[in-house]
Amino acid sequence: MGEDRRLAAVVALAQGMAAAHGSREAWRAAAAGACRALGGSFAALSVWERELGRLKVLVNVGELAEGEEEFPEDEAYPVHQFAEITEFLHEQWAGGGEPDAWVETAEGPAAGQPGYCHQRVAALRRRGRGCCVVAPIVLHGRAWGELYVARPAGEPVFERADADFATVLASVVAAGIAQTERLEEARRLAYTDALTGLANRRAVDVRLEQAIERHRRDGAVVSLVVCDLNGLKRVNDTHGHAVGDRLLERFGSVLSLCGAMLPGALAARLGGDEFCLLAVGPPADQVVKAAGELCRRAAELELGDGVACGVASTEDPIGPVRSARRLFRLADAAQYRAKAERAARPVVAGRAGPDDPVVRLADEPSQEADGERRRFRGRHAP
Repeated sequence: MGEDRRLAAVVALAQGMAAAHGSREAWRAAAAGACRALGGSFAALSVWERELGRLKVLVNVGELAEGEEEFPEDEAYPVHQFAEITEFLHEQWAGGGEPDAWVETAEGPAAGQPGYCHQRVAALRRRGRGCCVVAPIVLHGRAWGELYVARPAGEPVFERADADFATVLASVVAAGIAQTERLEEARRLAYTDALTGLANRRAVDVRLEQAIERHRRDGAVVSLVVCDLNGLKRVNDTHGHAVGDRLLERFGSVLSLCGAMLPGALAARLGGDEFCLLAVGPPADQVVKAAGELCRRAAELELGDGVACGVASTEDPIGPVRSARRLFRLADAAQYRAKAERAARPVVAGRAGPDDPVVRLADEPSQEADGERRRFRGRHAP
């Protein structure tokens, strides 16, 4: 391959990874780009899971052999079978060298080091491949994993120049992975509450809009639990904000545990002492049961005074729910009702008869509703 074509291949790989949305797309773009650049028929990207002592395959692309999957759940190999990622790389770096790629064939090593790896050679034969080039991926100065590109039996064997080019491609892949990790961390921080590790209000707004759209489209049941942690101000005033933060963290853990009763539910901190659970799919009664368990567990916390919990579900008689805002107002009104009544169990919108005060409160003009909410909160608030 000429220099111009190789440069174009490097640019295409970098652009493919840059355009990816999320890690899985970036992994696929890396493997597919390297496969094209090296004229391979198959490529894989693997990560070294140090804590588990294994090389885990993240993605397979190209002509897959029997049993191979694009995104395998459990394809992993003990790292001692591929000692180059630990022993060889360490020795190279300790001597001031750089991690270079090498070539292996179904008959044994062809170009580069570290030499014969019988597990990899056996895998080539078993899967009908004639040769492979293996390039270590280094991220933040440490071995991160490997890029592997293969050709079928009968095709020309990779040469030393191919191994050198694979080393360049691996460095481009490493840069792309680093960028993806930075973006995902930024996205995570943008949608995560820093104190509790739960989702934040922004994440709830996005997911709730999507959920209501799904409800309008196919009738999916959408339920929202809004809860207010009682007694936080007293804890802050009496014991200090550090203790108050621990109460918030502890309640966040309880919320997460109860949310696990609802498949796919989103547990979030809305801000201050307000939290919520968003569930799409489970029946309303199942959501109310989870909310009841939340109330029970919150009442058993060493600090605080339990939780005021309101529930609104599209499965209950609350009228048409055409917007995320209306469902939120219903759950919010139910929560204020629960707080006013010091209810030990959740208040559920729509379950108090035809003239349910929660539904009426949620649907009143905002100024009146806000005044009523202040009366609810002021009457018995701790």
